[in-house]
Amino acid sequence: MARVSNWQIGREMSYWYPESRPRRQFAAVFDINKCIACQTCTLACKTTWTSGKGQEYMLWNNVESKPYGFYPLAWDLNLLKALGPQGWEGGVYQGRTIFEAAPAGERVLGWRPDEMDYANPNVGEDDCVGSIENGAELQVPHAVWFFYLARICNHCTYPACLASCPRGSIYKRPEDGIVLVDQGRCRGYQECVRACPYKKVFFNPMTGTSEKCIACFPKIEQGLQPQCFLNCIGKIRVAGWLSRPEQARADNPIDYLVHVRKVALPLFPQFGLEPNVYYIPPIHVPLPFLHQMFGPGVNHAIQTYRAAPTDPDLAGLLALFGCTEQVVPRWRRRGDLVIGMDEGKKELLRVPMREPVHILPAHDAKYGVTRTNCP
Repeated sequence: MARVSNWQIGREMSYWYPESRPRRQFAAVFDINKCIACQTCTLACKTTWTSGKGQEYMLWNNVESKPYGFYPLAWDLNLLKALGPQGWEGGVYQGRTIFEAAPAGERVLGWRPDEMDYANPNVGEDDCVGSIENGAELQVPHAVWFFYLARICNHCTYPACLASCPRGSIYKRPEDGIVLVDQGRCRGYQECVRACPYKKVFFNPMTGTSEKCIACFPKIEQGLQPQCFLNCIGKIRVAGWLSRPEQARADNPIDYLVHVRKVALPLFPQFGLEPNVYYIPPIHVPLPFLHQMFGPGVNHAIQTYRAAPTDPDLAGLLALFGCTEQVVPRWRRRGDLVIGMDEGKKELLRVPMREPVHILPAHDAKYGVTRTNCP
């Protein structure tokens, strides 16, 4: 096995192929605090990509309620149990990744879901932790809580699906880092389904091949955001390009959120895949649960996010989420305006940080009538 650098776990780790990063890496940030689980993203993806035979159960995009929601069933709990207790020291992961913990003769520590594990995509929906018997006061974190977790393929830097495929049918595009399955080479061994810790590779029994989220790469090639991003009602998503930490640019929206302000974190970084979808953690959830899910940067991320009302740059960038179909690789704030730009810094859009408020007098002198507020 090769030794590769994984900045998310703060150390080198073992991987089946030498480190080979794309020319630029597709990445995304999801703000969990704004998700309302309307499933519009799920339906946008479903109607675009997985409406064919053998794809009925596939949800390349799904939204699940944590901590009791899963698709497929217990996708995260099964792997966390197999890994066993692991720890961090500062920003360095001291445990084993799923590549380093793989049993003898296997490339990845994984498991393959049964058919029934896909039978209930909305299991645990809106089920909360705890109960209130005789009243309670509002506090943060909440005593009774749940949150919505929207998930797509993470288009990982070190994909487990790619490492596990005996046919070499899974590849990472050098131009944008999107992970795809070569349908012509795939023979349906389903090692990728078993290996992916996020369970975002699906087997099509009608074609005998595996399929997965493609990050809507035909749209990405045109400078447009994927379908699930475009259709998000809560405006929780932004797509773009992620640099290495040492190459981060403050005028790159993804770099700013991930590297500069460190308010967006990877999902289960301890698995070792260096996933490229990042999450702004929910502020109302107890820290130990979030620490397990997003790593040791949770405290800082939540404090930074909660201070956004007094941080015009961060608040302004968050206001850009969901405001355009185009990928916005550059941004800046000018007073109360947030401006999104292309690579050449040509303006694509501008968003006011504060909506104008017009208070009309109760009496309209021109028409001689009294205005009435309608409930």
